[in-house]
Parts: sequence; C-alpha cells; structure tokens
Amino acid sequence: MIEIDVHKELLGSMGKMELDVNLTIESKNFVALSGQSGSGKTTLLRILAGLEHARGKIRVDDELWLDGTHCLAPQQRGIGFVFQDYALFPNMSVLENLLFVRKDRELAKQLLDLTELAELSNRKPATLSGGQKQRVSVCRAMMNRPKLLLMDEPLSALDPTMRNKLQHEILTLHKNFGTTTIMVSHDPSEIYRLSSRVVVLSQGKIIQDGDAKSVLLRTQGSQKFSFEGELLDIVKVDVIYIAIIAIGQQIVEVVLDGGEANDLHVGDIVSIGTKAFAPMIQRLKEKS
Repeated sequence: MIEIDVHKELLGSMGKMELDVNLTIESKNFVALSGQSGSGKTTLLRILAGLEHARGKIRVDDELWLDGTHCLAPQQRGIGFVFQDYALFPNMSVLENLLFVRKDRELAKQLLDLTELAELSNRKPATLSGGQKQRVSVCRAMMNRPKLLLMDEPLSALDPTMRNKLQHEILTLHKNFGTTTIMVSHDPSEIYRLSSRVVVLSQGKIIQDGDAKSVLLRTQGSQKFSFEGELLDIVKVDVIYIAIIAIGQQIVEVVLDGGEANDLHVGDIVSIGTKAFAPMIQRLKEKS
C-alpha cells in the first residue's frame, strides 16, 4: 500500500498554487493521473520518485520514503520511471541499456521477449523507431522489479496504432510483475484501457477520484453522451443558427434556436450532449 500526503507550492498557469494531494493506493493498482497541463501531475510523480522535495509524508508498505525529517534517496526507493523522451543511453545497445540498471540477463531476456524486442537487442537507440525506443524505456524501468512504476505520458508522441500496441504491452508487464503503476495521461481511451482508478487534478488539488467509467463517462440525467469544446462561430442560416464547435481535433456543427444563439458567444467553452438523439448545447465557461 502507498500512502501519500504531500504539499508543495508551485507556479502554475494561473500563478502560485499549492499542490495538496492526499491519496492511499492499494498495491498492484494501475492509477491514471489526469487533468489540465500545469495541474501538478508531473510534479507529483517527481516527488514520488524523490526528484523533487515536498512537505508531508510518503509511505510505501513498511518503508518511509518521506516525512518531516527524512527523505529517502531516489536510488533507494525501488521505483521505475518512464519519461516522455525515452532517456536511453545512445552509446549502448538495447540489451546494454537494460543491463546498466541490473546485471540480470535472464530478466532482460524475459522483458525483451515480452515486448518483441529480442531481435533488436544489439541495436543502438538511434536505429530504432519511436515505438521501439519507448518499449526499451519501459523494459529498462522494469529491470529492478520496481514496487512503483511511474510513467509520464509515455505514449504521447506515438501514432494511434503504436499506442494501442504498447498499451497492451504495458498492461501485460504491469500484471506479470505485480507492480503498482501510476501513469500521467490525457488520452481517455488509454486511461480506460489501462487504469483501475483515475485521479483528476486541478490547480494542485484532487477534484475527481474513481474508476475510469465513472470519471470519464461525463453524462447527466438521461443524456447518451456529452463532449466539451470551444465555440468557434455562430452562423445564421435562414431562420436557424448553426454553432461551429471544436472538439479535440474535430469540428462539429450543432443547430441552435434564436434563444440559444443569443446566450452564447464565440470563444465560450461549451458542452454538447444528446437526449433522445436531439443534441443540446450548454455553456460551461464564458470566453476570457
């Protein structure tokens, strides 16, 4: 079990804020950390890794990692950390990158076999694709059989097909090694596939905590679905109005009546939902 109660003043996108996180995580859980950029997710991972100082307490099973007078060094914490940028040693082969962490060829072979990297074991990182480099990074993080695996958006730079493949491999390693995993992600499909629990941060505070379905399925009443987006334009066509809204990488159109159009402004953040297949639009936040 991991007990976390940490506090640290941060400089976020809206100025100074206090990271204030109190969590208890059961062993072998897969926890996804989500929330807007600047909400404190990566800082929390770095505090858990011992790479940043904070006030408070961290206890992992019977080991005290942090309290008011004690801060365990990163190399003594039994963690694995997977960064966005792979952080591989360019002058070492794939196998050498793994053995640098721990001289255990049997474990290295097991990890390379599980991630289909065995045939690339003598290759240097510069000759690998992005997906292959990230698999090596994950394998290297597992070489110490870590109690806690920390991943900071490990798949964000990969194409959807490769992301799906690596998601499966990460989940396989998580289960096979019985590791407790905490991963920062903004991808709802990734969070849903991998996590047993989702913790959402905003301005350094936990605003949601639950299973993936309850956190990600943002519906109210009898709505069938709902999405958030930015209102880009309102166009009048004869007697109706059409709202043009950006949702992620897509643009959608929603028909409005005159009253709805008058209540909305370009730049508003809105939610779009359906009820009995009739789209409804509702403002969530006025434009700045």
